[in-house]
Amino acid sequence: MKFFWTFFWTFLLVHMATYVVSSMQGNAYDFATGSWLAIIATVIVIAIANALPNEPVEHH
Repeated sequence: MKFFWTFFWTFLLVHMATYVVSSMQGNAYDFATGSWLAIIATVIVIAIANALPNEPVEHH
């Protein structure tokens, strides 16, 4: 379920950013570009989350 929510929020945020950046540049909004960027960003976020340790660090 965490992968679904990660994709859901990444999808929304990347599409919002794609819309804003394309509007600022004067280009047309492209749904396909936002979707591909959302998929790539989701994979990167999940990879980073899996690479970080879950265990607390002991202080000596």
